[in-house]
Amino acid sequence: MGETPVSNFPLPSKFQSKIVHKIKPPEADKVIALTFDDGPWPRTTEQVLDVLKQNNIIATFFWIGQNVQNYPKIAEKVVTDGHVIGNHTWHHWYHKMDRATVTKEIERTADIMFEKTGIKTSLFRPPGGVLTNGLVDYAQKKNHTIVMWSDDPMDYRPLSAKQLVRNTIRKAESGGIVLMHDGGGNRSQTVKALPQIIDELRQLGYRFVSVPELLEMDNPLNQS
Repeated sequence: MGETPVSNFPLPSKFQSKIVHKIKPPEADKVIALTFDDGPWPRTTEQVLDVLKQNNIIATFFWIGQNVQNYPKIAEKVVTDGHVIGNHTWHHWYHKMDRATVTKEIERTADIMFEKTGIKTSLFRPPGGVLTNGLVDYAQKKNHTIVMWSDDPMDYRPLSAKQLVRNTIRKAESGGIVLMHDGGGNRSQTVKALPQIIDELRQLGYRFVSVPELLEMDNPLNQS
């Protein structure tokens, strides 16, 4: 314990073991991070990657271990395209777990991510944002950074692309983290909404950064 976790994505040490919903960037900077959960996933992950590539955006993907095992080529493409990856557990369970189960959920995912991509990460996002089932306690003891979100367009509900765009823009703020999903179900509306979300945020003056880049920009005067 107490050691800096080994990671391909170095993070400011003040964020070790911290729960982060957003940061406070310098006033002149209007930045936001796009994040995608529950992949890698057939078709939609690659569609999201295409939109990001067309718009020259680096995003952050939080992966389910069993999906990495099932779709290693898609996982490889995410990394090859230069995106950041984080751990989202093996099964995406919400319920209370004992220490052995928690350890397996996180470490088995970390192992398969490294096996298939050669990447180690200290970014962790708990499924459903649940903080009390044992996963976050374990991740914090490992000095992982717990990445939550400030902008949830609710793309896990049966909403239209138009509604997803509206929800995202309404909640957008500088230093914010947007929660979307590229896997875990039918994400066609997310894929449809994404180009418009990017266009509208750019019109509002935002630029897009990865979660590690966002954390680097946190104003040092802030209390973390």
